[in-house]
Amino acid sequence: MPRVRVGSARKKRHKRLLKRAKGFVGGRSKLYKTAHETLLRAGANRFSGRKEKKRDYRALWITRLTAAARSRGLRYSQLISGLSKAKIELNRKSLSEIAIADPAAFDTIVGKARDALGLKAA
Repeated sequence: MPRVRVGSARKKRHKRLLKRAKGFVGGRSKLYKTAHETLLRAGANRFSGRKEKKRDYRALWITRLTAAARSRGLRYSQLISGLSKAKIELNRKSLSEIAIADPAAFDTIVGKARDALGLKAA
């Protein structure tokens, strides 16, 4: 059985990897081994970054809701508790968008949450 030489397949594989490493600094984009190591790390960061983005957005929505609820005389926890007791199933993203885009509608939602909690208007 003849010996198989890897030449063209290896070159193709290396070129494909180096193409993905384009834009990295120094040897990270020129040398196969360092480019490969960098791409492994980049892939791990890309995966965890997608998870972090979800956490960051949820924190942003909660911060917006906290500010909007405080300006209407409620704490964030009271707002969420009142909404669940009033059986209003709006997620934090849509609530924060309503608070920004349509303050009158948000006032109505806060009023219903306040009624469900049995609090009087401030």
